[in-house]
Amino acid sequence: MGEGDASLLVRWANFYVITGSAAAALTGLQFVVITLGADRSRGNTDTNRAFGTPTIVHFSTVLLIAAIMSAPWPSLLGVAFVLGLCGIAGLLYAAMIIRTVRRQTLYRPVLEDWVWHFTLPPLAYATLLGAALMVQSTPTVSLFVVGGMVLLLLFIGIHNAWDSVTFIALHLHQQQEQSEDEI
Repeated sequence: MGEGDASLLVRWANFYVITGSAAAALTGLQFVVITLGADRSRGNTDTNRAFGTPTIVHFSTVLLIAAIMSAPWPSLLGVAFVLGLCGIAGLLYAAMIIRTVRRQTLYRPVLEDWVWHFTLPPLAYATLLGAALMVQSTPTVSLFVVGGMVLLLLFIGIHNAWDSVTFIALHLHQQQEQSEDEI
């Protein structure tokens, strides 16, 4: 693997500037969502860990990968190693989140939740690990796989943040209706 292989990353610079910037901005918005939801969760940290925190982790992973892919690597071997570590860490984290969601009692996940919160993220991290293992044999394909995985994590985060916002808004609306009925 020569230094020329690392030059493939230069072609991805704009992609990672866009996705990394989006992930950073969306992370800030998710902090607002979590703050709004804190008043309504009544201290149920397991529910927040199961549904809110992973969204921050997914956005942060996109930002981290954008930084990794934008670094001036001398070869793709270092990129492969770091992306592989990220994939393994993501899979371990996803397993912890599934255990957490089974423990929490405030909200019972429906099929859509299982797909977006607990199936697609481990799939994305497994894909990242697979792409890291492919870098040496097929660098161009591997870089496209990483790019697709970054977009998948970004869209997962957007969906899950929207899901959280709508849940909080509907929950607040229901609380207001109950308060009005009591008066």
